[in-house]
Order: sequence, then C-alpha cells, then structure tokens
Amino acid sequence: MLMKARLATLAVLILVSSLPVFGQAIEGENITIEEIFVDGKFRSDWFGPARWLDDGSGYTTLEPSETVDGARDIVRYSASSGSRSILVSATDLTPAGSTRPLSIHGYTWSGDETRILIFTNSQRVWRQNTRGDFWVFSVGDKSLKQVGAEFEPSTLMFAKFDPSAGRVAYVQKNNLYVEDIASGEITQLTSDGSRTTINGTFDWVYEEEFFLRDGFRWSPDGSKIAYWQLDASGVRDFLMINNTDSLYSFVVPVQYPKAGGTNSAARVGVVSSRGGDTDWFRLSDDERNHYIPRMDWAANSTELVIQHMNRAQNQNEVILADTRTKSVRVVHVDSDAAWVDVVDDLVWLDRGQVFTWVSEVDGWRHIYRTARDGAWQQLLTPGDYDVMSIAEIDEDEGWIYFYASPENPTQQFLYRVALDGSGELERITPEGERGHHMYQISPNAKWAIHTYSSRDTPVKIDLVSLPGHRVVRTLVSNENLTSVIDELDRSETIFFRVDAGDDTMLDGWEMRPRDFDPTKKYPVLFHVYGEPWSQTVVDRWSGSQYLWHHLLTEKGYIVMSIDNRGTPAPRGREWRKVVYGAIGVLASADQAAAARQIAARDYVDESKIGIWGWSGGGSMTLNAMFRYPDIYNTGMSIAPVPDQRYYDTIYQERYSGHPETNADGYRIGSPITFAENLEGNLLVVHGTGDDNVHYQGTEALVNELIKHNKHFTMMSYPNRSHGIWEGAGTTLHLYTLLTRYLVENMPPSGHEDAM
Repeated sequence: MLMKARLATLAVLILVSSLPVFGQAIEGENITIEEIFVDGKFRSDWFGPARWLDDGSGYTTLEPSETVDGARDIVRYSASSGSRSILVSATDLTPAGSTRPLSIHGYTWSGDETRILIFTNSQRVWRQNTRGDFWVFSVGDKSLKQVGAEFEPSTLMFAKFDPSAGRVAYVQKNNLYVEDIASGEITQLTSDGSRTTINGTFDWVYEEEFFLRDGFRWSPDGSKIAYWQLDASGVRDFLMINNTDSLYSFVVPVQYPKAGGTNSAARVGVVSSRGGDTDWFRLSDDERNHYIPRMDWAANSTELVIQHMNRAQNQNEVILADTRTKSVRVVHVDSDAAWVDVVDDLVWLDRGQVFTWVSEVDGWRHIYRTARDGAWQQLLTPGDYDVMSIAEIDEDEGWIYFYASPENPTQQFLYRVALDGSGELERITPEGERGHHMYQISPNAKWAIHTYSSRDTPVKIDLVSLPGHRVVRTLVSNENLTSVIDELDRSETIFFRVDAGDDTMLDGWEMRPRDFDPTKKYPVLFHVYGEPWSQTVVDRWSGSQYLWHHLLTEKGYIVMSIDNRGTPAPRGREWRKVVYGAIGVLASADQAAAARQIAARDYVDESKIGIWGWSGGGSMTLNAMFRYPDIYNTGMSIAPVPDQRYYDTIYQERYSGHPETNADGYRIGSPITFAENLEGNLLVVHGTGDDNVHYQGTEALVNELIKHNKHFTMMSYPNRSHGIWEGAGTTLHLYTLLTRYLVENMPPSGHEDAM
C-alpha cells in the first residue's frame, strides 16, 4: 500500500489542518463534502416541537414569527380542520425593557392551559442544554414574568408547574426551590446541595446511562415533591486537561465512576412543597451499590412507584413506597441471567389498580398488565416478536398502541392490541409500507403526527387520523431536499441477510456506485457499531452520514453495514444477550464471518476490505483490525474504548459484569489485548475533551501499539467532546480526514490519484 510504506518510519503520524483541501468533486462525482456538511445544500425541513392539547382537539407548535425576524410564535392548529391561530406571538414574549423577544428553547403548558413555561438562555450540561432561565406567560392577560430572577442567569433546571399552575418548582445549584408565581415568594426545600450532594438532578453516569436529568416529581395534589438525592463524595474525579481555552491550561474534573469503581450513593425522599424535613425511603443496605433508575407517583399522592436495580443490573424490583408510613414493599421482580432493562413504559390503568410492564421473561419483549399488588400478571402481546416500545394507551376505548416489526427487524411500524387481552394483533401502519415509522399520538388517540423515512428517503411528516391512518394533511414534505437528492442519480440501498455460520443470519445493507458493474472488483467499507446500545442496519434516513456514504460510492466504494448478535435488534432475548460477559468477542466474530462471506462475492476486491465506526463502533473497528488482520485492510476508529476497564460502571458492568468477578471477560473483550496483531492501515481519531469515552483510552492504545512497533495514524481534536463537533471547521475537517485516509490507503481501481 502507498500510504503504508510512508508510515513505516513513524509510530504516530499526527494529521493537522494543513491537509490538502478535499472537497471538490473528482471526475464522475456529483457531491462534495462541503455540500454535505457546510453549505446547507442538503438541509432537511422539520416540524415542531409540537405539544398536543389535553383534549386531543389540536396541537401547538413553534413557527417563525410574522412580525419579528429570527423569533418564533407559538401557534395552535385544529387537528380536524387545520385552522391556525397564533396563541403567543413573539412580541408577547418580549420582556419589559428588552427590544428582543425570548428565544424559545423549550416550552410547557400548564395542566389547565392558562399558562406557558418558557425555557430560554439555555446552557449545555454534558449532552444537553438543561440549565437556563424560565419565564411564565399567562395567556389571559398576556403577562410575562421570570421565575428565579434573583439567581444567576442560566442556572435554573427543570422548572415545572404544580398541578394548579400557581407555583413553579426548579433546581438551582443542586438544591430544590418552589416559587409562587403571583407573589414571587420562594421556598427553599433543600439546603445541603453541593458539588457532591446532588438534589433533584443527577451525576454524570446516571445522566449518560439512565438518561436521568430531571430528578424531582410533583405529587398529583401538589402537596409534596419526591426527589432523588445522590451523594457523590466517594466518586473519583477523572481529570481532563483543557489546553486551548486560556493562556495556561486548566483541569476539568468530572465525577466519573469507572467499571468496578465507587458509585454515588442514591436515595429517594419526599418533602412538603411548603418546606420542612425530607422523609427518606430505605431501599437497600448499600446505597452505593444499587441503582434507582426510575421513580414517580403511583397514581395517587401517597405512594411512589420505584424501579430499584442491583448493581449487576440483572434484577429490577418494582417497589411501592408509602409516604405516610415510610414503608416500602416489592410488588414485582424482573430478573435475567444477563441483564434487565429499565422500563420506560410503566403506565397506571384502572384507576391505579393495574400498571403496564415490559419484560423479556418468555424470550421476547412483551407487554403485560400487572396488578398493583403484584398478585397477577396478564400477557397482552403473545407471539414470537418483540415490542419495541409503547406509543400510547387509549384506556377509554381499550387499546394499547406500540411499535413492532414482527417480520423485519430493520423496520418499525405501529400496532395495537386490546387492553383486556382479547383480540388479535392489529397493524395500524398501512400494509405495504416499509421503513421507519414514529407516531406522536393525541391523548384521545384520534390523531397522530406521523414521522416516516426510509434508508433512501428523507423524513416526511403527516397528520393522520387513527385508527384508519388516513392522511389529513402533510406537515413536512421535504420536497426540496428530495429533489436535490434525486439529482444525485443514486443506486437504491439493498437490504440483505448473510450467514455467519450455524444458520445465524445477520441483517445488512449495501450501497453501490450508481454505475455498478458486476464484472468489476470493488473495495468494501463496512460501517459498524456492534454493541448492545445501537443498530446500524435500520431502514431509516440518516442524513449527512447517508450522504457521506453515498459520496464514497461515487468514488468507487461499496459501503455496507452488518448488525451482529448483541445489537438491540427486535430479534428476541437470545439474540441480544448472547454476548453477555464478553462484549466484543462474539460480535467481532460475527462481523468477520459476514465480511468473509461478502469478500467471496465476484464483484468484491477481497484485498480491500475496510471498516469504520464511532464510539462502540470505534471499539469494534479495533477488534476487527486486531483480531482478524487477514480480513481487514484498513480501519478508521473514532472515539473508541480500547480497554473496557476505562469505561463507566453502569454501561460496562451491565454487559460485562464486575471486573473483579469477570476479569477474563474484560481482558478478552477489550481490543487493546490484541493490538500486537495489527497488520493493516489504522487511523485512530479522538477528542481530547471527551468526557464520555476518555482520551486516556486512546493514549493507552498508543502505548500498546508503540510497544509492539505497530505503525498507525492518529488525529486528536483538542478539547472536543465525544461528538467531535465543537469549534469552527471541525466536522468538515474530520470527514475530509476520513475520506482522504480511505482513498490513500484503500484506493478504488482507477482512483489511485483521486486526492
């Protein structure tokens, strides 16, 4: 290989911004990197965020203001007629003394729809903008008032109305407050909040792995607030170094429990919304070695329902906690030899006497009705298929709507079954439709905002009536984007299955050059993720990533992706959990078996098999390159986890167990163990400010490769996080780098001088 010869004298080659410009189309191409990531040529139209009104008669959404440039109005639409009215204009949201309206970063209606809580001036906290300012707009008199005005700007979190819409509760610097809207009187509910005592919100690992950010709940009668408290005093700080934002570098500490390390202690308590002492519930004897991934009021104002997991995450207890007696009782237990998932679809029915539960206990993910006291459980979705998630429950009419795809795990459709367990599975998405379908269903289940796309088709959004699925009106057509994409003269993505051995059929997709000639030989680049968190083989529009893959086909590559066992495809429990205890071993073996099968095809150049991925996909890329050097010629690994011991407790222990009891699983599952086997071309890319997958792991990999005199290419992006998007020009630079590296190291026939 041309580039390989150049690399023979280097242990690490740092590619800097002096790379040759690589954006112009070469002969025969009709798309450039700049057009994909910079110019906005392929920008998609969108809609929302929309909020259904409680009676289901219509919805509100945000639209560009008719009077103020760059601002947005809150607009109401009737579902049946489509009639439009401006409920809150941008000028209504202009504070006294200001010349500009509030920038709406989020909005929430009060239960009686008389007030709106506006989230603005937001700031990023790890993944999302969850700190900011909040203003209350009263629809009747059009008054606008800031809550928490006495605090520093952009320091309030998760503000929400009480049930009467007269008060707002929020978190400020890890303490809980309640503010009376009319008088402005503030009641401080907790006073011990600090960097390590976290009230009403969460530490890094709970946010990242359990998606918990908002950590408090109003009781239905507004008299109490239930909240989480984490004690992070025992959690070690991981120290990141910021070298670029000041003359002198400084340390950025992150409370980050690595696999096997000390977690925050977690507990749940209830406090009067008027102030006073908190009553705490004792769920276990070791609060540092359990998890409380979900908590809410149990369809009344006297009991909480809590999901309580052991540290191994192979048991999930449903607990009812009585606020009057502080007693707790387990009403249901879900367990598994591997792991169990948090249930986001617990919904109370029959006036609080029954709740829905989702479990894999029979080998498939199914919905159950469960008695409040756990005395009985009824299966609602029998059959050899997985329920993906619940979309809506129409208790009045007796239906539960959910997502599934019994015949094709790459797609997603809407189904329903009767809540009483009678009747058959009914498909709501019309027969003959393909792709990925999502529904934002109205509270009365008569309407839905239907979002559809497929691998080759951009997003389209319609308002449909249910259950007949009649299209009432189109909300987003993306006609302009579709027209621009159609000019690319693309080949349609091919979905297929490949045998990985022992009749294990893996799903995949394939993108070919538009002038594909089966008598020629083509290099193949695999896009991989491969871990239990995500699928790549999904019949859904993926925007700029799809377009970049198309650009590669224009250069003469075939681009493919395979979902190995262990990915969260709707193919049953055994498919997903067979990888438990040795993440990366069976998964990479499946990928390699598929690659061998594909390399044997007449039109594939078996000497030019490449692979790339990000995060877990970066790890899988390393596993492929190190474990199967005879198959893969070139790999591009972005933000990988080379050593599983370096990743966090909740994710890694869920799938690999504890490193003290499964040391061998961690060793054989980690690609760094096999780094000495590297033979092909390897590019490793990482942001030095990655709080999620630490740059530390890549540095450990660098040392291991140097130890074995293995030559590779590396690019570090200073102070960028896991997404490597911060900073001017970053995304363009990254994809230029990836494209250049691929073309130089695994050039298609006839494109050796494409750079």
